[in-house]
Amino acid sequence: MTISKGPQAFPRSEYLRRVGLVKAEMARRGVDALLVNNSRNITYLTGCTARSGITPQGLVVSAAKEEPTFILRGLDAPAAIHQSFLERGNVIGYPEKLIANPDMDGFDAVIDFLHELGVASCGLGLELGDLSAQTAEKFKARMPKAKLVDCTKAVAWIRTIKSDLEIAVMREAAAIADAGIMRAAEVIRPGVREADAMAEIMATLARGANGKPGTDLANVFFCSSPRTGTCHIRWSEDIIREGSQINIELGGVRHGYVAAIMRTFSVGAPSERLRRVHEAELAGLEAALGTVRPGATCSDVANAFYRTIEKYGVKKSTRCGYAIGVDWTEPTASLQTGEMTELKPNMTFHLMLGNWIDEDFGYALSETFRVTDSGVEVLTRAPRKLFELS
Repeated sequence: MTISKGPQAFPRSEYLRRVGLVKAEMARRGVDALLVNNSRNITYLTGCTARSGITPQGLVVSAAKEEPTFILRGLDAPAAIHQSFLERGNVIGYPEKLIANPDMDGFDAVIDFLHELGVASCGLGLELGDLSAQTAEKFKARMPKAKLVDCTKAVAWIRTIKSDLEIAVMREAAAIADAGIMRAAEVIRPGVREADAMAEIMATLARGANGKPGTDLANVFFCSSPRTGTCHIRWSEDIIREGSQINIELGGVRHGYVAAIMRTFSVGAPSERLRRVHEAELAGLEAALGTVRPGATCSDVANAFYRTIEKYGVKKSTRCGYAIGVDWTEPTASLQTGEMTELKPNMTFHLMLGNWIDEDFGYALSETFRVTDSGVEVLTRAPRKLFELS
């Protein structure tokens, strides 16, 4: 028996469009074949969201072949066949003898394939930022005639501009994120264990929204008193108490695509300091969103936020957002002063206004947005309020 092809998140034509964009970039860089081993880029180019842990895997995009070839551990190959748009013959599982082998690993199988493909003396693109130094040396030693070209962020930059099909999936993910926040507002109460509240929130993120289930669970950060000055911390073993503040960051996931959101919760009446920070950050968020349009820069958006909150006597020392898409963060455009990347239609960002002011005090507010032809579409829609719970 063989595994069947599963439902595809996007049509074949969409994946071939993406591969075509990569091939055009390869031609610009003088590359005949590109090895993609960043898992997010593999998801983008194939639809496969399964992860093979720490074992080597590589997607070879050849200028001479319509489809890429996915080379990965043999026991992970059925998942790639099932989830990806690739024909079965373009998924190659390497043998288990390459696992935990001190002399060889899965990248040797990739290099063997590149020799068979006839590109051992051609331009070869590598995502060097995602390869160990030892593996990079292996490519140099086993392909001495190849011209190795660093293509670390080539695919990531292509990913920054989404198709309309991708935007539709991002909207679905955003609805799930909203549902998670609203569930948090229902279950955060005095006397409830943080772990029990998180169980309810996670269940909502899995069940999804509007008939669309979540297809994965992204990071969820639950920063409660006295830990509101932290940003990337999990829930604790504590019981939620009257007077507690809780900052939550979570994301809805659909087919690998993430929409993120942050909100702040006060169990009981918030302090005057928290109210003041919320007022400043809300004004800053609206100013930043009002700056979004094609041709504006990331710096323009960030500066609109910073200038606004400073009028309220509040400062934020960290960046205020980043490009978002497959598996949360895209390592490209950043919303911060001096970042001159121009906004273009269908770029998506997490406008992340978390502000960690002191070691024991911080605040969280964010939205995921899309750049439109003339302005901005905010994808997340949970109320922009300081949630006061009792």
